[in-house]
Amino acid sequence: MKIDFDKNNGLVPVIIQDSRTQQVLMLGYMNEEAFKKTEKEGIVTFFSRSKNRLWTKGEESGNFLTVKNISIDCDQDTVLVQATPKNTVCHTGSFSCFGEKESKGFLYELEAKIAERIDHKTEGSYTYSLYQSGINKMAQKVGEEAVELVIEAKDSNDDLFKNEAADLLYHFLILLKAKGFAMEDIEKVLQSRNS
Repeated sequence: MKIDFDKNNGLVPVIIQDSRTQQVLMLGYMNEEAFKKTEKEGIVTFFSRSKNRLWTKGEESGNFLTVKNISIDCDQDTVLVQATPKNTVCHTGSFSCFGEKESKGFLYELEAKIAERIDHKTEGSYTYSLYQSGINKMAQKVGEEAVELVIEAKDSNDDLFKNEAADLLYHFLILLKAKGFAMEDIEKVLQSRNS
């Protein structure tokens, strides 16, 4: 990774993104020394312009940012760090310097669209129609899709397998909504198991 530290008087902007949700958490700056320290230790370290020294995020609060991936932009003058935050990131106590925690990614958009169709009782919508049929029918549909996925897993048609996986996820999201839960609730369970 070759970064052009000469363009901006030895500093490059660094965007910190939650590695799980893809939410932008904060913007900071690194000099070459801060970048090397971040790479070596796996914990985000910036160059503080106000303190005029290296500053490891979380050195006082304990809210460290653990590096998962580092990318450089096409001009080699901006860094994207995907990291896992230990807790809140912003000094105001907010999860992100850009506001509260928001789920990101297409599956979350799909989850929101499913909720919208159900909440607004969208007539003619398959989603709303299945929701109206009740928990038993929704659970049965998830079961059917799971069996179809297992069958396709045993064959060699990758496209059919991926389509059945998509069907299972879609129907699972409807059932999740009907049970009063969201993907974030399931993520928390998985995260608690990841120790």
